[in-house]
Amino acid sequence: MNIRTVLLSACALGLGCFQAIQAGELNVPPTGFTALFNGKDLSGWHGMGHFDPRKLWAMSDEERKAKREADLKDAKAHWTVENGELVNDGHGVYLTTDKDYGNMEFLIDYKTVAQADSGIYLRGNPQVQIWDYTKEGGKWNIDADKGSGGLWNNSAGAPGKNPMVLADRPFGEWNSFRIIQIKDYTTVYLNDQLVVDHAKMENFWDRSKPLWDKGPIQLQTHGGEIRWRNIFVREIPDSEVEQMLAEPGFKPIFNGKNLDGWAGPVENYQVQDGAIVCKPNNGGTIYYHQNLTDFVVRLEFKVPPGGNNGLAIRYPGQGDTAYSGMCELQVLDNTAEKYAKLDARQYHGSAYGMVAAKRGAQKPVGEWNEQEVTVQGSKIKVVLNGETILDCDLRDVNEYMGGRPHAGKDRYEGFFGFAGHGDPVAFRNIRIKALR
Repeated sequence: MNIRTVLLSACALGLGCFQAIQAGELNVPPTGFTALFNGKDLSGWHGMGHFDPRKLWAMSDEERKAKREADLKDAKAHWTVENGELVNDGHGVYLTTDKDYGNMEFLIDYKTVAQADSGIYLRGNPQVQIWDYTKEGGKWNIDADKGSGGLWNNSAGAPGKNPMVLADRPFGEWNSFRIIQIKDYTTVYLNDQLVVDHAKMENFWDRSKPLWDKGPIQLQTHGGEIRWRNIFVREIPDSEVEQMLAEPGFKPIFNGKNLDGWAGPVENYQVQDGAIVCKPNNGGTIYYHQNLTDFVVRLEFKVPPGGNNGLAIRYPGQGDTAYSGMCELQVLDNTAEKYAKLDARQYHGSAYGMVAAKRGAQKPVGEWNEQEVTVQGSKIKVVLNGETILDCDLRDVNEYMGGRPHAGKDRYEGFFGFAGHGDPVAFRNIRIKALR
């Protein structure tokens, strides 16, 4: 399900979520993103076709100005705005951002028609492919049957040239891209499915050299009408780039400064010394805005004496994640006297109330622990400080603590978050890698 669709549903239920993503508020960016299209006109954009950036750089100011004026005239002949949607008739130059971008996270929705061919240029370089994936489209001989989202201009056989899965929706429906560009490396999600995983994008204009550090985003169109909306960008700071390159495919989801990008009762949490901390005597489940199916999350946590919290796994945005979500993975001070007689399925790392985790790998209270959680299908694996403490398949669970079934345990998608229970448990260095 589309990220924006999920959040819209949450809003409809009266839950805490981004006010920007409500019905009727197209083209309003999520927290931390900037809108590139205002829903009204072509402000911030100009026209430019398939054009070698080096030739543009070699031009005089006067030559560049004359070219831009001619291209903008062409763009206005083929690009229009209808009901908050950017529309191209299948002809003319490509719409091009006035601003250049380097390392970024880019969101965009599109809807196209049969026979159309399109794509998204990054840094003026072709391209993240969009096209007719059906046999009737006539391009199965050049891999259109693999679907959209691939780096089609990469060399034959190069990683990322073709998408990993066919994720296109039928004609007439909206598709959503999430594209992460880090130096030369591109990650692409189409309709929440991972289709390109940290693949090097080749420099089409000179394959012997890396991509330019910066360049414009271009919306390529030819062969049929295409519509665009919800065009948002987040420029990624250097510190985040370093971390993402150190762990390919992982994205930091907490900036260490505030709760931008998080939803739910965020007022019950605070940021202290670069960590998310539940306020004493407060709680509730907060969650990051990215809808997830299979994923890996890496983080550090620290529990105070008697501390109690949990990791919300595939949380639907409402209810008690231990029951309405796939599960709550317990975060607990296992050594506290008040917890001495708990059910085994309540200790740290357990799928709360369903499967018990192995004990003994947790560091002393007040020290930082490192934990990795992998969620694939119905399986969950938890590694604490290098030791596997849980490796289970929730599909096999048929006995529950207190005889209370967990209605959400078979959920296949949802949000990741923290389920606070009134104690100042701290979390930092939170990174997620979507597996599909």
